[in-house]
Amino acid sequence: MNKKFVLAAPLSFALVAISRAQAPADPLIEAFRQVEVASVADAVEQLYGTRAHMSHQMRPLFTTKFAGPAVTVLLKKEEHKEGSKASKGMLDAIDSAAPGSVYVMVLEQGEDIAGIGGLMATAMKVRGLAGAIVDASIRDTPQIKRLQFPVYSVGIAPSTSVNHYRFAGMNVKVNCAGAEVNAHDIIVADEDGVAVVPRAHAAEVLKRAQELDFTEHSMIPFIEKFKSIGEAVAKFGRI
Repeated sequence: MNKKFVLAAPLSFALVAISRAQAPADPLIEAFRQVEVASVADAVEQLYGTRAHMSHQMRPLFTTKFAGPAVTVLLKKEEHKEGSKASKGMLDAIDSAAPGSVYVMVLEQGEDIAGIGGLMATAMKVRGLAGAIVDASIRDTPQIKRLQFPVYSVGIAPSTSVNHYRFAGMNVKVNCAGAEVNAHDIIVADEDGVAVVPRAHAAEVLKRAQELDFTEHSMIPFIEKFKSIGEAVAKFGRI
């Protein structure tokens, strides 16, 4: 008699991963994934006269494009001997984050400290997070590249935050690389960088960003045809 064996634990893990990956899509977030970050930054500035983009130092580990609601995490610089216990909140933020979220992490004076590495990136990947934005350095970059989990940071360093930082809050207002981020604000990232959209104004910003995208994309064939950027700007009113 032939017997069939079922590996229950791996299957259940796979089903959990699939269910997270197939979470219902938010039409607003899906639309932000289609627009360019440059247009989003311009839209916020035009509508509200404020800066929406992060510093040029915030760069991706590899080419990527994503959008999602922010889960913010703040770590304060403090020397201590409590080990990882003092940082547990940053791990709880990952384990409680909804699929599609963007992990936005800020370390005070963290340019030479790795905020996340391969283990945290793995947890974010299997939980279905869209990406991570780290206002600090990162480490374990070969592992993160193999995972193909999108991460932006201001640098790469082999150091640890353990015993040098203390968790100071989740879903609190943070200043991440020059941009104010509140919990549930929409983070939009591509090769140009990262922009932040206040959740309360997301629909209006999206509409303006889509208009800006359409105008710019319409200008390209015009410039190619008439070989004049001056005529294109005069006709379309954008540069």
